[in-house]
Formats: sequence, structure tokens, C-alpha cells
Amino acid sequence: MELLYAMTTGVLTACGLYLTLRGRTFPVVVGLTLLSYAVNLFLFSMGGLTTDGPAIVSEGANYADPLPQALVLTAIVIGFAMTAFVVILAMRARSEVGNDHVDGKKEDRE
Repeated sequence: MELLYAMTTGVLTACGLYLTLRGRTFPVVVGLTLLSYAVNLFLFSMGGLTTDGPAIVSEGANYADPLPQALVLTAIVIGFAMTAFVVILAMRARSEVGNDHVDGKKEDRE
């Protein structure tokens, strides 16, 4: 299970970085979203990947740390709000500038 989490986090990070370095605004937004998903998986895995752990901590039980779970839930909400804000900001920039390049320059097509 740990190998699957590590590989998924690595793939999400690599794809997120690739899309963040693109020249258009929509791939940049998707790349930042994928990076936030990778960070959420990383934070979640820091709590320990336990199965069949008790919901209420009892003496001598192997339980998952609830702090990373709370951090991930908070990060999901903040990430969704920031993604919505960046999408609206990109739509506004597209309507004002006339294209969706990150630097605002028009593409040279020959």
C-alpha cells in the first residue's frame, strides 16, 4: 500500500509540474490542482497507513493519527476555493487580454 501511495504521489507531482510549466492558463490551473492533490496525499500518508484501526483510541491499540486527516480535509476545502478563484481570474484575464497565454503575449503561428 505504501508503494502505491508513493507512486501515485510521484506521478501526480510530475504531471502537476509539467502542466504548471505550460504556456496557457488552463493547463497551469490543472497543474496546480494536481500538485495540491499530491500534497494532500503526502500529508495523509504522514499520519500512517493503518487498516482496521479503532475510531476511538483505546489502550494499546494501533490507530491512525487524526491530525493529518484534519489537515487534508482543510486543504481540500481551501484548494477547491482557490481553484475556483484562479479559474475565474483566468477567465477574466482571457476576456481582457484576448488570449490565454500566461505572459499575455500572442502566439506566433507560421
